[in-house]
Amino acid sequence: MGLFSRLKRVISANLNQLISKSEDPEKMLNTLITEMNQQLIESKRSVAGAIADEKKLERQMQEMLNQAKEWERKAILAVRAAEKEPDRAAHFEGLAKQALLQKKQCESDAEKYKEQWEAQHESVAKLKDALRGLQQRIEEAQRKKNLLLARSRRAEAQKRIQDQLSGISQSSAFEAFDRMEARVDQIEAEADALKELDGPSNTSLEQQFAALEAGSGGSADEMLENLKSRLYIEDTSGASGKKASSGQSAPKAEDVDTAEVDQMMEDLKRKMNE
Repeated sequence: MGLFSRLKRVISANLNQLISKSEDPEKMLNTLITEMNQQLIESKRSVAGAIADEKKLERQMQEMLNQAKEWERKAILAVRAAEKEPDRAAHFEGLAKQALLQKKQCESDAEKYKEQWEAQHESVAKLKDALRGLQQRIEEAQRKKNLLLARSRRAEAQKRIQDQLSGISQSSAFEAFDRMEARVDQIEAEADALKELDGPSNTSLEQQFAALEAGSGGSADEMLENLKSRLYIEDTSGASGKKASSGQSAPKAEDVDTAEVDQMMEDLKRKMNE
């Protein structure tokens, strides 16, 4: 028995969940408003029936009062006839008494109808108040319906956006893009590693000679010695020419103007510092 009860609860819960998921707020609100309006129509019919009963009781009461007045008129007529015809006075007086009895009965019936009419009138007043309250509630529901629909649509839109964002975060395309980015980084790292492992030994012959030529400029001292040698050669060649023409002997290396060389060296150092 416990198993069947649990199974019944599970089935009921699943059915309720399916119903909740299948409920469209707009359709449900429209359906509820339609039901409210139908209830209003039925209530109006009930109130209209109650009002009709009230009117009927009022007419019956008024009819009894009118009949009572009519019997009273007849009684007065019989009394006058008795006065005009004394010999038949007893007969007319008997008619007057019967008329008065009918009048009394009509007044009694009219009083009963009046009690029922008053009770019905009070019930109708309450029904009218309830009907007005129902109309106000339906009008309020109509106003709230648009607000609820707007809130429902906004909630659905937010839910769709959230689902889309959640789908994007779990998208296989984005995961593949991230993997590809990591793969490119790995390839670049491997290329740098291979370049470092190859080193200068795999550098081309032209590149090695270019580096050698770039670094073969020498130091400042070497450049100064080369410059002095060139100046010395130029001076000795010039002196030899003069000696050949004048017959004088050529100057020695120590006779070279060292002041001029020093000045050239200073100029060269300034150029190098620039």
